[in-house]
Amino acid sequence: MERSAQDGLIGPLLLARSAIDRSSPLRGDDEWLKKAWADDRSKVLVIHEGRTLVRRSGTELAIELFSPAEAPPGRHYLLGVDDGGVSYFAVSAPLPGARGAEGRSEGRVVAPLTAETVPEGRPVAMGLRQIGALLGDRDAGLLVYAVALEAWHTSHEFCPRCGSRTEVAGGGNTRVCPRDASVHFPRVDPAVIMLVHDDADRVLLARGPSWPKDRYSILAGFVEPGESLERAVIREVAEEVGVTVTAPRYLGSQPWPFPRSLMLGFFTRALTTELRCDPHEIAEARWYTRAELTEALAAGSVRLPPEVSIARRLIETWFGGHLSGD
Repeated sequence: MERSAQDGLIGPLLLARSAIDRSSPLRGDDEWLKKAWADDRSKVLVIHEGRTLVRRSGTELAIELFSPAEAPPGRHYLLGVDDGGVSYFAVSAPLPGARGAEGRSEGRVVAPLTAETVPEGRPVAMGLRQIGALLGDRDAGLLVYAVALEAWHTSHEFCPRCGSRTEVAGGGNTRVCPRDASVHFPRVDPAVIMLVHDDADRVLLARGPSWPKDRYSILAGFVEPGESLERAVIREVAEEVGVTVTAPRYLGSQPWPFPRSLMLGFFTRALTTELRCDPHEIAEARWYTRAELTEALAAGSVRLPPEVSIARRLIETWFGGHLSGD
């Protein structure tokens, strides 16, 4: 069903889904964590450099989950507990059981559009950008969480206060410095992403300098210290394309753990329409009516962000329905 931008987002934000309780009160219970890790019912997702193993059965795609005894050795983190009392963990370790797990052989599939493009019969190593839109709620939530935790642990092994190597604690959700006893939590970087529209009901799309010539998206940028989300929207649009905007309206958020962003989606109205692109940020930008965007997508001169992104959902909300163009 088509909806206007005034009604809110069309469709779910695919990386904001989850079907388990993160069970934060249990993270500090060492005895419970030991019992859960020893429980054969517990499920383990193996994560390595942002990829995990997935398996296709018919038209269904699911993460390959192991028991703790079957999982490879490595640092493990609590992801949560489901309604049936089953605990879920992630283990950071090389991926077992699939050629291509290191990302170079024939077993790796690049950018599948449907579950049917994934080879059937054996596990395949794939990343969140590729499969996030194809997984169910439980598996999507587990993988987003595991990717984010792995990235944080990999890049935050040392205490920022004294430089000592920190120790994993809290079920993998904190690190503690053994020298000064400081506790460190996973870092999240807030970023605004905004669909700019004008009084002629056109949308502003832009292309980054390193992007393919047909890849376009909406504008985005990180929130600076001491800055509100709304001021960040106004500042980023002015800096990147020289357009003055007003009345930012929040529509939704989703994690983007590449490596640690939280994308906060906005609509905002342009008060000016002349474009003056910052060449370091924007290679080109232009305004599109719905008809012009439809024609550009059909001609192949414009490709949109992937379905898993919040950018795609914001564009489709402005448009009023689903768009092709990956």
